[in-house]
Amino acid sequence: MIIVDLFNLELFFPTNHVPTRYLDLNSRSNSVIDLMFLRNGSTKLNNHQIHPDLHLSLDHAPLSVTIAIEDENINEVKYSIAKNSKEEANFVKEVLFAIKKINISDLSNISKLEEVVNSLTSSINFAWNKNSKCVKITKHSKSWWNKECNHALNNYRTTRSLED
Repeated sequence: MIIVDLFNLELFFPTNHVPTRYLDLNSRSNSVIDLMFLRNGSTKLNNHQIHPDLHLSLDHAPLSVTIAIEDENINEVKYSIAKNSKEEANFVKEVLFAIKKINISDLSNISKLEEVVNSLTSSINFAWNKNSKCVKITKHSKSWWNKECNHALNNYRTTRSLED
């Protein structure tokens, strides 16, 4: 029970209550000795079954649990700057300008340092918001897709030629 608690598991009971162990000896009766431990509090996994018809020549019946795999819909929005783009160059230029214009002549106390850091943070955020674009990430998004892929796809759509 300590191990079960350690892994946040719980003993579940099958949907069909039949023996899991089948003996060839007539003097001993069949019994249930196989147990299924699943994640504690999981109502979706509380459906395991014993398959006595599949034990064949084995002395144990297989146990199974159905795990539902739902269609995952990922709709996430993020801001991004394309690598080697005009926007990336502008972003870097604006951040460098913000760093160069930092006044570090008076960092005599924590509040002055915080003021400088907050000013730099604001400048970087402004440059990011100005140069980045909103990208919607879905389950169909591909990290390898780039401008060349877009160009090739548009070529194909225009010509309908397999070469393109």
